[in-house]
Amino acid sequence: MYNGYDIKKKMNITVVGLGYVGASLAVLLSKYNKVTALDVIQEKVDCINDKKSPIIDNDITEYLANEDLNLFATKNKEKAYLNADYVLICTPTDYNPETEQFDTTLVKMAIEDSIAFNKNATIVVKSTVPLGFIDMVKKEKQIDNIFFSPEFLREGKALYDNLYPSRIIIGDKSDKGSNFAKLLQKAAHAENIPVLQTDNKEAEAIKLFANSYLAMRVSYFNELDTFSELNSLNTKEIIDGVSLDPRIGNQYNNPSFGYGGYCLPKDTKQLLSNFKNIPQRLIRAIVESNDIRMKFIVSRILEKEPSTVGVYRLVMKKGSDNFRESALMKILNLIKHSDIEIIVYEPSISEKYFEGCKIINDLNFFLDTSDIILANRLTSEIRMAKNKVYSRDIFNKD
Repeated sequence: MYNGYDIKKKMNITVVGLGYVGASLAVLLSKYNKVTALDVIQEKVDCINDKKSPIIDNDITEYLANEDLNLFATKNKEKAYLNADYVLICTPTDYNPETEQFDTTLVKMAIEDSIAFNKNATIVVKSTVPLGFIDMVKKEKQIDNIFFSPEFLREGKALYDNLYPSRIIIGDKSDKGSNFAKLLQKAAHAENIPVLQTDNKEAEAIKLFANSYLAMRVSYFNELDTFSELNSLNTKEIIDGVSLDPRIGNQYNNPSFGYGGYCLPKDTKQLLSNFKNIPQRLIRAIVESNDIRMKFIVSRILEKEPSTVGVYRLVMKKGSDNFRESALMKILNLIKHSDIEIIVYEPSISEKYFEGCKIINDLNFFLDTSDIILANRLTSEIRMAKNKVYSRDIFNKD
C-alpha cells in the first residue's frame, strides 16, 4: 500500500499511439496491468494482437513472444477509453517551422476523446509538448486530472530504457503523480530509480533542456571532428584525451554527419522558440551548428567530384527503422542540387525510388556502382569497399 494506492492492484491502462514510446510503454505496463493500445493504423493493431512488435525493438519482440502480457490493441476509441484508470498519450508532435511550435493536434484530439468517453481517467501526456501546454489544456478543458511525464527513450532500445530508466519525471506533485511513478517502478527491472515530481511546466522544460544538451554535445564533438579533419589531426586521439576528463566522460562523443532522429532536431527548435525575448546565444548555436556540419560534409563529398554517390542506410542508428529527420536525408537533399547521381541502399524501403533517388537493394551492385559511399555509421557489410566509404564514425558506436 502506498498513500492509499495498492500497487498489487491491476490498473486499466490505455496507451494512445503505437510508436516507439507507446509500444514500449504498452508492453512494459501490461505485465502487471490490463493494457489497451489504441492506434489508427490497422497494421500496428494487428501486430500487437499477433504478439509481434510494430517497431524494430528486440526487447519488445522478445517480451511479446515470451512474457505473459495482458495486452490488447484496437482502433475502437470507445472500447479503449471507457474503463481506463490511466490514459497515456503517446502520439507524435512534429515541429512546424511555420508556427515555430510543436503540432499538438493529435495530442489535443486524444485528450478530447479521453474526456468524452471517460472523464474520470487520469491523463498522462508522454508526447513532447511546448512549455505551458498542460496548464493551457487544464484551463481550456476545466480539468485537473492531467499531467506531463517526459520519456527519455532511444529508438531500438525503448523497452530496455523503460526497464532500466535513468530517472522518472512526473509533472504532478500529488498522490496521482506518485501512484503513476509507482506503476513504472514496479514494471521496471532496475531498482532505486530516481523519481522527481515537479509542476508541469518544469517537467516540460526538463525534456526540452535535456535533449538540447545532448544535441549540444553531439554538435561539440562534430565541430571538434571538423577542426581535426581540416587540420589533418587524429580525431580519435583528441577525443580520447578530452574524454579522459571525468567531468566530460566518454559517452555521446562519437562524431557523425549531424544529430537527427525523432527528438533532438524538433526539441532544440522548440526550445529555441521558447527563448524568444530571452537573452541567449547557445541554444541558437546548437541548431545552427548542426546545419553547418551537414553543409561541411556535403562540401567534402563534392570536393571528390564523384559521378555517383551511394548513400548507405538512411536510418539514424543501428537497430532503428526510422529515418525521419536523419542527417543523411538532409545531406542527400543538399547533394541533389548538383548534377551527381545518387543511389541509396536502404533495405527497409521497398519502392524503386525514394525522394527522387534510385533504391538499390543489391548490396554488391550498390558497392560496385558507387564512386563514394556515405555511411553515417559503419557496419561489417561495407568493409569490402572501405576505400570508397566516407564516414566520420570514429568509435563504431551510436
